[in-house]
Amino acid sequence: MAEKSSEKSPIVVYGARTANVSIAVSKFVAAVFTGSSAMLSEGIHSAADTGNQCLILLGLNRSKKPADEQHPFGHGQELYFWSLIVAIVLFGLGGGLSIYEGIVHIQHPGTLESPIWNYVVLGIAFVSEGTTWLLALREMLHQKKPDESFWQTLHRSKDPSIYTVLGEDTAALLGILVAFLGVFLGSRLQMPVLDGVASLIVGIILVIIAAFLAYESKGLIVGESTDMDVVKQVRQIAQSDPAVDEVNGILTMHFGPNDVLLNMDIGFRSNLPAAEVATAVDRLESNIREEAPLIKRIFIEAEALKQKSRKSAQDGSST
Repeated sequence: MAEKSSEKSPIVVYGARTANVSIAVSKFVAAVFTGSSAMLSEGIHSAADTGNQCLILLGLNRSKKPADEQHPFGHGQELYFWSLIVAIVLFGLGGGLSIYEGIVHIQHPGTLESPIWNYVVLGIAFVSEGTTWLLALREMLHQKKPDESFWQTLHRSKDPSIYTVLGEDTAALLGILVAFLGVFLGSRLQMPVLDGVASLIVGIILVIIAAFLAYESKGLIVGESTDMDVVKQVRQIAQSDPAVDEVNGILTMHFGPNDVLLNMDIGFRSNLPAAEVATAVDRLESNIREEAPLIKRIFIEAEALKQKSRKSAQDGSST
């Protein structure tokens, strides 16, 4: 399931980028003709989103580079790095400029022209952003377990290309609603200051979403373990092997959405010859890769071999 989601991730990002390019242009045009601060903030927001989706696509592309001498575990974590850059851009460019624009127009409110262009552009933007939001939401729900909440699924996700688009589009939809209210109330009540207030609120929404994305990206860059269900599955595979006496420890770490490193400390039966232990290790690796294909690297510490090695060393030193 995770791999299918990863394969569809670029589709979600490409769809969001295509929508945001046209939306950003239309918002800027509407802002010029109507003088709306909220519409200008929305244009900045859509422009930032467009750049961010380009960064995510860059991360997806670079994360597929094969391992080399300097990067023996591959480049999968590049996707996590670029998702952090996305959060920084959204915070500074999207949120910062929108807040600044809102404060300026609150202090010096201008005059709003006919808001009809704003309504048309916001309506089209809502449909476009809503479509890409639904695509990202569908991919996220594919990862959802029956016994967990949506927020738990979102936090558990290891694919920034999905949760970043979902977060940005959520901010976009909220921003469109706020901008509509700002333009509508400002025009209806003849209070253009409300347009500036709407711009300020849009900026605050972007800052909050950016902080969430930065928090999630930080955890992935530092190193997060894989899903506990996968760990339980690996433990069951090991415990069901006839050569295994006990599973002492399992460590996992994500190097990408579908690239997991596994380290296991296995206690094999003490009477097993070294050749049979080696055969059991190969068998375990094969079974784990078959049942959990996202695990790409497996390191097994064989306790029986370590005990035999220590015993041989002790016998050698005593003679």
